[in-house]
Amino acid sequence: MAKRDYYEILGVSKNATEAELKKAYRQMAMKYHPDKNPGDKASEDKFKEAAEAYDVLSDAQKRQRYDQFGHAGMGAGSGFGGGGMNMDDIFSHFGDIFGDMFGGGYSSRGGGQRSRRVNKGSNLRVKVKLTLEEIANGVEKKIKVNKYISCNDCSGTGAKGGSSYSTCSTCRGTGQVTRVTNTFLGQMQTSSVCPHCGGEGQIITDKCNTCFGNGIVKGEDIISLNIPAGVAEGMQLSVSGKGNAAARGGIAGDLIIVIEEIEHPELIRDGDNLLYEHYITFPDAAMGTSVEVPTIDGKARVKIEAGTQSGKVLRLKGKGLPSLNSYSRGDLLVNINIWTPQTLSKEEKAMLEKLQASHNFKPHPNKKDKNFFERMREMFH
Repeated sequence: MAKRDYYEILGVSKNATEAELKKAYRQMAMKYHPDKNPGDKASEDKFKEAAEAYDVLSDAQKRQRYDQFGHAGMGAGSGFGGGGMNMDDIFSHFGDIFGDMFGGGYSSRGGGQRSRRVNKGSNLRVKVKLTLEEIANGVEKKIKVNKYISCNDCSGTGAKGGSSYSTCSTCRGTGQVTRVTNTFLGQMQTSSVCPHCGGEGQIITDKCNTCFGNGIVKGEDIISLNIPAGVAEGMQLSVSGKGNAAARGGIAGDLIIVIEEIEHPELIRDGDNLLYEHYITFPDAAMGTSVEVPTIDGKARVKIEAGTQSGKVLRLKGKGLPSLNSYSRGDLLVNINIWTPQTLSKEEKAMLEKLQASHNFKPHPNKKDKNFFERMREMFH
């Protein structure tokens, strides 16, 4: 089933400001929050859908990529980003919004029992270099990433033996503290993260000697990436949960993949099209011939018509790169240039002098080179 447009989900225009996005999301979250609709699967799905839309549109980079490439740019169907958010993700990411709604910094779940804070690991950004051949066909890459990983000795808990915890005496296990302030309007109640346990609701009584209670250590990971065909230089793809591990068993961050293109020795990329400059001799241009040109898949033979002028562009349909957003494919554009020799033998010079005197070898100024005029228009407009 095709995903709905993120702007449509939140009921905002494509020019919506950050404040308008947040307001729209708050309204959706209020309406479909699980605590207000217990046991209603349809409401839960809409709650998650709204969270996914806000997650993308509230992030400037994600929003730009979505506006340009749609759901395909978020990696839908290819293992990258956009979608699959669970409740822990939502309440962890947007706890400030839910805190405003439900009287605290954390979500109200399970009959009014507030969930403890869920740690979130930081995102990582790596560059991946791709050849034009890999971009044309898509590729699976295995990369080694240095990052924070879960501590094996304590299974990421931070506690020696994995069970050395006690309930925080400051917040009594809730992960938050409530303060009441007297104002001229009356008593005002505010909730904030417990400063003693950091919002986790419990204290480690015997810390792991390896990670010193953090639950994470520096290490490396081999990550397999399925990069779709048609990506471009500078494009960013997100792999959920492959960033830095979070302290004490929280949610891992994301791995941001930045695409870099390796320059092809013969072909130049122009969007989904490929450009190639091919030189032929004057006799070949005058009498016609056939030549081989490189393509992304190998070689292709093209016919040069008799009387071909320098600057003529031959189009090979479908020999370019695939489009990331559709099933279409670009073309290979072959620009024909006539090679002029820089040195001549006496015999060659004599032959050319005879041709020079021939009326048929004189240029015809009344004939317009349409390719030339098109190139000039593109240059100056």
